[in-house]
This record gives sequence, structure tokens and C-alpha cells, in this order.
Amino acid sequence: MTAIADQYDVVVVGGSAAGLSAALTLGRSRRSVLVVDAGEPRNARAAGVHNYLGQEGTSPAELAEIGRAEVRQYGGLTTDGRVVAAWLVDPATAGTHDGIAFRVDLEDGRSVVARRLVVASGAVDVLPDVPGLAEFWGTGVVHCPYCHGWEVRDRAIGVLLTSAMQVHQVHMFRQLSEDVTVFVTDPALVDEEARVRMRARGIQVIDGPVVSVIGCGSGPERRLAGVQLGDGSVVAVEALAATSSVEAQVDFLAGLGLHAEDQVVNGMRFGSVLAVGPTGATTVPGVYAAGNVTNAATIVVAASAAGAWVGAAVNGDLVLADVETALAGTLAG
Repeated sequence: MTAIADQYDVVVVGGSAAGLSAALTLGRSRRSVLVVDAGEPRNARAAGVHNYLGQEGTSPAELAEIGRAEVRQYGGLTTDGRVVAAWLVDPATAGTHDGIAFRVDLEDGRSVVARRLVVASGAVDVLPDVPGLAEFWGTGVVHCPYCHGWEVRDRAIGVLLTSAMQVHQVHMFRQLSEDVTVFVTDPALVDEEARVRMRARGIQVIDGPVVSVIGCGSGPERRLAGVQLGDGSVVAVEALAATSSVEAQVDFLAGLGLHAEDQVVNGMRFGSVLAVGPTGATTVPGVYAAGNVTNAATIVVAASAAGAWVGAAVNGDLVLADVETALAGTLAG
């Protein structure tokens, strides 16, 4: 178990791109930082990150290890663990002396005090209830044409359409392959105009329930093979695009009065997020957030950028607090 101090300037919850970028920025500003990482990144099953200049194709695990090393290079500390609660505590008792202090409780019984809190705990994908879908999620089953599209180019691609928002997704995958089949689970999701547009691009449209996602092979060689329909027939596909409900992981913030809110896109629920302002500040002073926890659609490079931005905002907040503390001491003297 990593030995940790009793108090830090900042505790960062989450050790993926957003959290580590925030910690790096803060460490370079000579802030004491602890990153607590549960080791459950949303992109764990992906072979590599993409559209990240300078890190194209790097595995998520390798990218995180690079980030942890960089944080440690500037005095930050990382520890494995799960944060289960965060609370406001008396700043004077905690010894922070700037009007804000948090106690952060870990699942293993450890607790630390922080002057500021950065939430980068990410989100989880809640998938459509189709047997077999979860098995291939992040490999043969993909969701983002920008994250995975190049890897499935020119293959037989299926799109499991469970939301009207996916009609645009269908055309984006058609950009990558001439062999695209749409499985429309509810005919009401696709109007005739949308069907005409898809047919014009050579996209096959199949209406009806999808019973399961089929695989073949075993062990490391196991792969997606097709989609079984309600009539028992199987349509062969090499990749299947599907959407998920992306739910922010913020239950540990309940003690601070912070909860996830619905993220609505074009009138449809996309998932849940923690609401933040332009600097990543939440409605609780001293608590900031970045990454998928604030936007379900954030890709890795954007999460990293958001983390750096939030790290700078937190440092600026602490600078102002340090000035006020020093001024109070001078006036008192």
C-alpha cells in the first residue's frame, strides 16, 4: 500500500488522461498533489488511443503509466484506491486556513485532507440489453467513428440502431466502408426520409429485433462474427457500431451535495454528467471536475486538455487563497 501524507493542496480522484493532466499542471506549479486511481478507465478494452497527437495508437494502460511517471517527476503522488466519500471539514481544524477543506475517504480506510478537490472519476458505458454485446465492447463492438473507424475501414460494418440520434452515426460509418447494414430495433426511430438517404448511399436497412451478437473462435482469437435476428437468421458483420448511455461516476460526492445530471443532446438523453462552469468549477466552492465525468462525448485528447485547464484553474484559485492568507497575517501583525 502506498504511504500517503495526511494533507495535500489537491486530491485528484481518477488517474486517467484528465486527472493526470490536472495533477501534472499542479505539480509543475509546486502544489502538493495526490492522485487516487481505482484502475477502471472507460477505455480499458481499447487497443489504443487515437487522434491524440504524439500518442497515436498508444494503449490506454501505457498512456496512464507515462502520465503517472510525469506526475511523479514533479513531486506528485499516485496511489491505487477507490474514493468512497468526500466531506467538507473545518478548515481551522484541518490546518488549511483558507476557508475551504475537504476530507477524502478511501475504501481501504485511509483518509486525507485537501484544500481543493479535482473530480476526474470518469464514466461507465451502460449498453443496450443485447446478449453478447458486452463481450465484444471495445473490440468488435465500437461506438465512435473517430476513435475506432480507421481500424474497421472497408469491413462489413453493422450499426445497432437503438436511438434516432444514430442516423448520423450510420452515415459516418458509411464514410469508412461501402458495406454497411443498419439493424433498426424500432421502425419508429427512422422515418422514410432517413431511409431514402441511407438507401441512396447503398446502406442496407433491416427492421426487427436483434436477439444476440454472435462470436466465433476462442481465447485471444475470439472475434465478432455476426448479428442474430428475431427470425433466427444471422447477418455476418466484422464490426458492429452501437451506442451506450454514458453515466458519470460521482456517487462519492453525495456528502458534498453534488450529483450527476442528465446530459441531453438534440432533445435526447445521452447519459449523465457533473455540471461545471467554464473553468471546470462545480457548484461547490473548491471542487472542480474534468473529462468524461463532465461530458459523455469527451475523447482522450480532449480529456487531457480539460484536465490541464482545470489544473491551472485550481492553482489560480489557490494562489488567490494564499494571497488572502498572507494579507490576513500581515494585518493581524
